[in-house]
Amino acid sequence: MKESKLVELKNKVEALTRVVKYNLQQLNEISTLAKGTLTAFQLHLGEKKWEKLVVELKETEKKDLEAEEKKLDLDVE
Repeated sequence: MKESKLVELKNKVEALTRVVKYNLQQLNEISTLAKGTLTAFQLHLGEKKWEKLVVELKETEKKDLEAEEKKLDLDVE
């Protein structure tokens, strides 16, 4: 393989490495922001309302999963 081709590939790998590092930093910042927002929301609602909301969300998710499973069963043909 020519040296110029190797240099080009090396540069591409370095560029991709920088992009991945940047994306990981952004993901970490978004994760921190989401956790902070969730904590603020929990504090705003209070413990009892928060627990009630969590139960409602779990029930909704369970219904959605059951509906999706039924749809998948019907599409098996």
